[in-house]
Amino acid sequence: WLWIRGCIRYCTDRKNREIGRMEHMEIRNAEKGDEEILAWVQTESWKAAFSGILPENELEKATCFVKVKEMYRKILGEGIVKIKIGFIEEIPHCIAGWRQNYNQKGAQTAEIICIHSMQTHWGQGFGSQMIKEILQNMKEEGYAEVMLWVFGENSRARRFYEKHGFHQNQASRIIHGITEMMYSRTL
Repeated sequence: WLWIRGCIRYCTDRKNREIGRMEHMEIRNAEKGDEEILAWVQTESWKAAFSGILPENELEKATCFVKVKEMYRKILGEGIVKIKIGFIEEIPHCIAGWRQNYNQKGAQTAEIICIHSMQTHWGQGFGSQMIKEILQNMKEEGYAEVMLWVFGENSRARRFYEKHGFHQNQASRIIHGITEMMYSRTL
């Protein structure tokens, strides 16, 4: 919990400082024991990104730290989802998870499960750094295509994915009471 307090203090300090240059983000593979980091980045980024998109009660359920931490404990234990964590000045900022897609496209298709960034650094290129890293990892593992789901109302994320070569498909689904749309691209 001490590092969480440090992260909160750091993020507050960052808001009060003028940003004159893009810092470097160190990216590493998540491992067992990173559950708190992953849960913290996901819950805090969801609160910022999906407020006004998800109904308040759904957002509250989806950002329950204890439940999200337990989810990541299970995910890291199974080892099916590959997860990266990005650090800026040793503070966790961005996470991304991906795996082989089993439902939609077949064995040659990877699926981005999540990419979440802390609001304090939105628009500074760190999400781009992370997505380039995981797309390269997918390509190195022999995948030909990648797909993901994004909330239809999340125009900021949709612009981000389109900037990185993703295109909206016809597929959609309902999750948390909101329409998600499938995006994909070749690798």
